[in-house]
Amino acid sequence: MIKLYDFDLSGNCYKVRLLLGILGLEFERKNIDFFPGFKHRAAEFLAVNPLGQLPVLEDGDLSLRDSHAILVYLASKYDGSGRWYPTGDAALLGEIQQWLSLAEGLTATASAARLAEGMDFDFDAEAARKGAYRLFDVLDEHLWFREREGSDWICAPAHPTIADLACFPYVMLSEEGGVSREDYPAIRRWTDRVKRIPGFSVMPGIFPAQLGS
Repeated sequence: MIKLYDFDLSGNCYKVRLLLGILGLEFERKNIDFFPGFKHRAAEFLAVNPLGQLPVLEDGDLSLRDSHAILVYLASKYDGSGRWYPTGDAALLGEIQQWLSLAEGLTATASAARLAEGMDFDFDAEAARKGAYRLFDVLDEHLWFREREGSDWICAPAHPTIADLACFPYVMLSEEGGVSREDYPAIRRWTDRVKRIPGFSVMPGIFPAQLGS
């Protein structure tokens, strides 16, 4: 049985839960009280991940930290369609990786602002918001051009990849850190499409797509 060391309010943990649900994989959740308990800093969890970061996934003898490494692993091993992480297409893998890097930037900016505003973490919230808006500018423009080309998703195929799942959570949670999506219509349309992926699941602060919209 796959085990996920998890925290309900973590966007990075949510990315993994999203893909697990979409792929229809059963898994055991082990909740770590990241806040307010800070149990990710406790010796028990540091024995699992010395970096003290969530999520961590265990699958048999394999233990993986880092949400994007976990997405790559799950899609490579368990997605029989080969759509979420197409290992046979070198150009597409490179394209996906560059958007995983942007998703890391969202964690460092939009997520940092959210942690500063909602959980009193010692981050410069204003600097984080400015950084998030720069990334939103890039993503919104990219998605607008993709729509003009007839595509709904971040990367080249006519279907979503793990790049979409990696970027989605901290875009959707951004307003909890004071980062508005109001001026980003292509991003808003894309987030609605992600919510309509079969197997989509929610988390606190992220709701299902509205029926009929």
